[in-house]
Amino acid sequence: KVQLVESGGGLVQPGGSLRLSCAASGFPFDEDAMAWVRQPPGKGLEWVSDISSRGTGPSYADAVKGRFTISRDNAKNMLYLEMNRLKIEDTAMYFCAIGSYYNKPWVRRGQGTQVTVSS
Repeated sequence: KVQLVESGGGLVQPGGSLRLSCAASGFPFDEDAMAWVRQPPGKGLEWVSDISSRGTGPSYADAVKGRFTISRDNAKNMLYLEMNRLKIEDTAMYFCAIGSYYNKPWVRRGQGTQVTVSS
């Protein structure tokens, strides 16, 4: 059974940082691209970033480029998202998902972790 468990969300002030983690199990993690997607309050899912199965060629949405960094550890079946210089508009539920930008609507995703950026 595919399991994706996100952690690391929380409340942070604008300009702060958070590191999200996603523990994956139940599928060959090192054979799949992985993505982070988010759902802001009252809006639909939006793609944030993705990374190839080998950890190369990360891609980012324009809204987070230069502030967020995606990475993975295939030995530990873990996916990460380092988020810096957070903005109020980054407030959302963040999900890790199997696949890339092209796998919308990212049906294989976890339960999410809430990130709230507020002063």
